[in-house]
Amino acid sequence: MSKLGSAWVLLFFVLSFSVAQAQLPNCQSTDGSILPVDDAQVLKLKISTPNQFLTRAHVKGLIANVFPDHSGHKHIEVKIGNGPNDTIEVVYNESFGALPALASGMSIEACGDYITANAATSQYPASADGAILHWVHRSTGAHLGGFVAIDNSVFGQGQGNGGN
Repeated sequence: MSKLGSAWVLLFFVLSFSVAQAQLPNCQSTDGSILPVDDAQVLKLKISTPNQFLTRAHVKGLIANVFPDHSGHKHIEVKIGNGPNDTIEVVYNESFGALPALASGMSIEACGDYITANAATSQYPASADGAILHWVHRSTGAHLGGFVAIDNSVFGQGQGNGGN
């Protein structure tokens, strides 16, 4: 291939990647600022905050495991670091739209409510990953919305029943 042909292929790839990335919604914090992806911060929260600590978070990683559906929710283990415990459980409410067939190794980016979940509560069991990210879908009005992107395609923006 000529140098000019190679340059066009590279330009097409860069533009295609930029367009795919530009389609992702912003991840909003509770103060209205935009949250960047910060896997390192989430990993710090897992080990330094008490059970049920709540904040907003934005993560990006690879699907490590897909747990069985539970009450209309997909539970997805996401690898966000290099260590064996560098994972978070993303909980997706399927009423906001179907997800594609999920498999280990797929890329995932998610924005929503982070909760340290290293011990059971009266309502919920502990997460095997010690933390969850939920409300990874559009807002129902009373709550900040989020999103989940699988291989750069956004999900969670459909009509939903308002569950988390």
